[in-house]
Parts: sequence; C-alpha cells; structure tokens
Amino acid sequence: MPLRHRLLALSVALMWGLNFIAIDASLTHFPPFFLVALRFTLIALPTVLLVPRPGVPVRWLVGYGIGFGTLQFLFLYWGMAAGMPAGLASLVLQASAPFTVLLGAVLLRERLSARQAVGIAVAVCGMAMVGWQRAEHAAVLPFLLTLAGAFGWAIGNTCNRLARPANPLHLTLWMSVVPPLPMLALALAVEGPGPIAASLASVGTAAALPAVAGLAYTVVIGTVLGSGVWTWLMARHPAGVVAPFSMLVPVVGMAAAWAVLRETATPGELVGGALVVGGVLLGSSRPRARPTPHPEPLPRDPGPEETAAAR
Repeated sequence: MPLRHRLLALSVALMWGLNFIAIDASLTHFPPFFLVALRFTLIALPTVLLVPRPGVPVRWLVGYGIGFGTLQFLFLYWGMAAGMPAGLASLVLQASAPFTVLLGAVLLRERLSARQAVGIAVAVCGMAMVGWQRAEHAAVLPFLLTLAGAFGWAIGNTCNRLARPANPLHLTLWMSVVPPLPMLALALAVEGPGPIAASLASVGTAAALPAVAGLAYTVVIGTVLGSGVWTWLMARHPAGVVAPFSMLVPVVGMAAAWAVLRETATPGELVGGALVVGGVLLGSSRPRARPTPHPEPLPRDPGPEETAAAR
C-alpha cells in the first residue's frame, strides 16, 4: 500500500474515532433505532435524487447496506444506549478487522502473509489487553451487542470488496438507501411513536443542540467522507491490508472519550493502545524486496587494439 493510501487510512481512523463522541451526544436525545434510521435517511434522500446509482450488482449493494449500514449501527447504537462506554465501544467494534480477514480468507480466498498475520495478532492482543482492563466498566450484553455490530461491519467490508465499484463514493452513498425503512419499522415496533415524536418535536431546543451536532458529524464526516475514503481503499487493496487500520480507531476513540467524557485510561490500556498501533503498522507494511546482486562481468579476451596498447 503506498504511503499516501496509508495516510488516507489513518485519516479515516481519526474521523471514525471521533465519531463515537458524536454518537454518544446524539443518543442523549434520540432513541437508538430511530437515530440509525434518521442518520441514513438524511443521506439517502439527496442520494436518490442527485447521485447516479453505481454500476455494481444489486446483491452486493444491498449486502453492503445490510452489513455496514444496518447491522453495524443497529447493534452499536443499541449497545451504547444499553450502557457501553464510548471509548470501550470504539475498541470492541474493531473486532471487524479480524472478522473481515477471516471472511476474506474463507469467501474471497485471499492469502495472508506471515507479517500481516503477526501484525494482526499483535493488534488483537492489544485490543484484548485494553478490553480486559475496561471489562469491569461494561456489562456483558452491551459488549455482545457491540461485537455483533463488528461482525456486521465485516459483512459490509466483504460485500464492498466483491462489488468493486468504479466510483466508491457512489456506492457509499447508495448504501445508505438500504437501512432507513427496516430501521424505521424496527424503531416504531420497539421504541414506539411517542418517544420518536417527542425527539423530533424538541429538536430545535438548546438542549438538543449537542445531539443535532453529533448527528451532523456522523452523517457528513463519519458516513459520507469517512466511509467514502474507506470504500475507495477497500476497492483497491486486499481486505487484509486495509482492514487492520480500523484497529487505530479505538486509540482515537479512547483518547477523545478521556478528553471529552472524562473516561480514564489505565497504564494497561495505554500499553494495549501502543500494541494496536504497532500491530497495524506491522500488518499493513510489506518487507522491502532485497535487491538482486548483479553478477560480476566475465573476463574477456582483449581485443587487438587493447593488446597493442598494453604493449
């Protein structure tokens, strides 16, 4: 992967890491299932009117929307609403990376180099260390819900890889057409029309301003920009090369949660974060090819003019 593509992947990690602070703010005002529907509706409406549909098979478009858009955020928002801390959620969701590599190996027959395998193993150990340090702050159910969201992300990554869009941004935007209807139906059935109507009626108040700002961030930065760049990278590189960069998201997410939400980090968490960074850098790099030594030129017989000059 070229250096400029690695920098793009790092920028996505920054955008998605801050996304958890925005989600936490949005969930203080909107019911979680309705928030997912609202998030993607705000993208889907202008997309259908203004953006040409990507020339990819419908099954991969729908699969991407179900995995990346619906399942990931259904379980993530549900888990955070149920008590999953933002910093820990940013960590657990990155289980999508090993899930993606596993699906890539099983479904796409992508081979994993030894260096990539070691890098992912180091990063997973770092996530496990941070998760173990933070486990006492999260119940089992929110953890499992967030882990289910990570698997949904991996399904979306795989469908995106199979779609191979000529214009990745168009695929990212059209993916948003899939979640609104099923998520709205789920919100009406589970959360009820009362809380949904109340959240919309008070959306213009000062108390709702942080939630609205968080929603705007997740729509513009987290979904359109971040997912667009991610889709572009996934379409050009094997899943096992791009996916490990998502492990940098919890480093940003936990640091932001510490700065904004006052979630504290232990020394073990800092060590785990360092392992995540090191593992991603190791897993995304490839060993430099050793230069082939040039053979020594064979001695040749001197020509007549060289023989005369030597005399």
